Amino acid sequence: MLFIEDTVLVVVDVQGKLAELMADKEELFANLERLIRGADVVELPILWLEQYPEGLGPTIEPLAQLLSPSRQPMPKVSFSCCGCPAFVDALQATGRRQVLLAGIETHVCIYQTTADLLAAGYEVQVVGDAVSSRTARNRELGLQRAHDLGATITSVEMALFELQRVARGDRFRALARIVR
Repeated sequence: MLFIEDTVLVVVDVQGKLAELMADKEELFANLERLIRGADVVELPILWLEQYPEGLGPTIEPLAQLLSPSRQPMPKVSFSCCGCPAFVDALQATGRRQVLLAGIETHVCIYQTTADLLAAGYEVQVVGDAVSSRTARNRELGLQRAHDLGATITSVEMALFELQRVARGDRFRALARIVR
């Protein structure tokens, strides 16, 4: 089970032309927006990464608007976010041990980040409807490999309501509006 006080959201590499090549991109982008908005409602820390932004460009505008100005992306060149010292430091600084992981590509950066986080003792939940790859098959392979390593596969709605726990209050109403 996810706990608000122990969870951090990590958004990985949803950038430029690469993002536009993802399988089911409209659903991916909508789910990422829901996830980020929901994470803000429950006040999760959000870490945001970009793979080689000089070459791949910035995070797509709708997501960048939700993520900034209070947060800045961390550039990386390694596939795993854990190869980025700024990410490792920022993650450790949160003091949280549960990672919700979303972004692209599932079979490369999401999978490799999952492997490294699990090896470092974090609990990882990959948000299955908020990750993608250029092909649906690679997305499925990435999810399967992450699961085989010990990650839990979840969904945006499942994760947000798991964090919320109860169907009452202003926060619940805000989350219900987001997932509809």
